[in-house]
Amino acid sequence: MTLPRTRLLITLALAPLALAACKQSADSAATDGSAPSAPVAAVAPPAGKAWTDVVSVTPDGGYKMGNPDAPIKLIEYGALSCSHCAEFAHESSKELLGDFVASGKVSYELRFFMLNILDLPATLLATCGPPEAAIPLAEQFWAWQPNMFENLKAAGDGQIQAAGSLPPAQRFGAVAKLGGMDKFFASRGIAEAQGAMCLADTTKATALANQTDKGSKEMGVTGTPTFFINGKKVEAGTWPKVKQALQAAGAR
Repeated sequence: MTLPRTRLLITLALAPLALAACKQSADSAATDGSAPSAPVAAVAPPAGKAWTDVVSVTPDGGYKMGNPDAPIKLIEYGALSCSHCAEFAHESSKELLGDFVASGKVSYELRFFMLNILDLPATLLATCGPPEAAIPLAEQFWAWQPNMFENLKAAGDGQIQAAGSLPPAQRFGAVAKLGGMDKFFASRGIAEAQGAMCLADTTKATALANQTDKGSKEMGVTGTPTFFINGKKVEAGTWPKVKQALQAAGAR
């Protein structure tokens, strides 16, 4: 269901924090059955750089890594609280970034999707540094994600509900602290004071909610991870099937 921005913010504020509200797409139709595209040629990166060093923020609020003119454009709608997104990152990172993106044939854009209140503070912190840090921080967070759920379990429902009832400028920092997100990102270059400022940025939190709303309305995103190749939705949620779809698009 698509939620208008105001309703989405309220839903995010009240959502149960213990739920990993994501779903894995069926892999039975990873391609549409059409003939594979011709292989595309590798493209050399700028002198002294690798394509994985080239990162920009897109007009849709995503973080794009790789050749900006790559003929094959992969977009992932991912949520930092999503266990299936964590599985995909674990399975795909080395090959997707080190092979497909590094070749210049494929660009990878991560668009953060807010499933629940956990995603707001996590995303505010993951995007608190320079753009080139966002995707590596997201992948590291996904690997660390089980620790967040353990920390929240240890905190207990009472503290979680108390944090969720605070005003937004304080709420995200309180949730981050209960989940251990503040310490996680501090150990990876987001200083405590810097992180606190990002967590209090309700304007950016609203922009993230708007981005989620737009993904739902315009792109039909109903769960994470959701993938698009050259604007076409890929009915796949695992790396082997997404890899198959990239190869069918010419990345081989």
